[in-house]
Amino acid sequence: MSNIKELAALLDDAARNAKGVDQIDPKGEIPLPDAYAIQSASIQRRLERGEKRVGVKMGFTSRSKMVQMGLNDVIWGRLTSGMQVEEGAKTSFAKYVHPRAEPEIAFVLKKPLAGDVTAVEALAAVEAIAPAIEIIDSRYREFKFSLPDVIADNASSSGFVIGPWCNPQQDFSNLGLTLSIDGRVVQVGSTAAILNHPLRSLVAAARLSAAAGEPLQAGWVVMAGGATAAEWIKPGQYVSIEMERLGSAGFHVGE
Repeated sequence: MSNIKELAALLDDAARNAKGVDQIDPKGEIPLPDAYAIQSASIQRRLERGEKRVGVKMGFTSRSKMVQMGLNDVIWGRLTSGMQVEEGAKTSFAKYVHPRAEPEIAFVLKKPLAGDVTAVEALAAVEAIAPAIEIIDSRYREFKFSLPDVIADNASSSGFVIGPWCNPQQDFSNLGLTLSIDGRVVQVGSTAAILNHPLRSLVAAARLSAAAGEPLQAGWVVMAGGATAAEWIKPGQYVSIEMERLGSAGFHVGE
């Protein structure tokens, strides 16, 4: 296996130049701790270019996806300031290799949250919740990857859009939602699809990020994971989420 820094540079360059690359581990033989080390080193390159760390994204938060990938736990990636797309703004299609969008719910924290926490402790650390969209974009050609591949590639995370921040002191365990493209509904789902309750995703984020020596910080955003399947997006489209009680968010896809 090539060294971690070389593979991190390969994936960072692929993301920065929006050019797909061959899988680094098609047989899935890289140990997961090494895959996360590649991810960490790749994100570190972004930070050295001036981006700031702003949170965490959770992946494989549906039971069916976990089973499909042979997992008994979720995966996670890192969010940086350069990944945020302002609500209602335009992002360039040229920034991505083959992007998709998926509807999610986001948390923002008012205090640090680290280690093995209960759902009650996790909720107490939440400042607000919001409807959100994640732009996922595998840097591998044809969107094909093994488990170590996807972890090394920042769990396919490429961008995120956040709608209005709302009071978290409400039941958000089963909020209906739709993902629409140009006003046409393409996915219908519920926040219950995220580990049966999105708060479980936040609990997992606290555990996994602390284990990596990067505990969740006040002000960080946690993207809880896809509530439906992801949809391919194309230039010229307007992509939006509408979530029961929490409102809507969207973005335009430019050339």
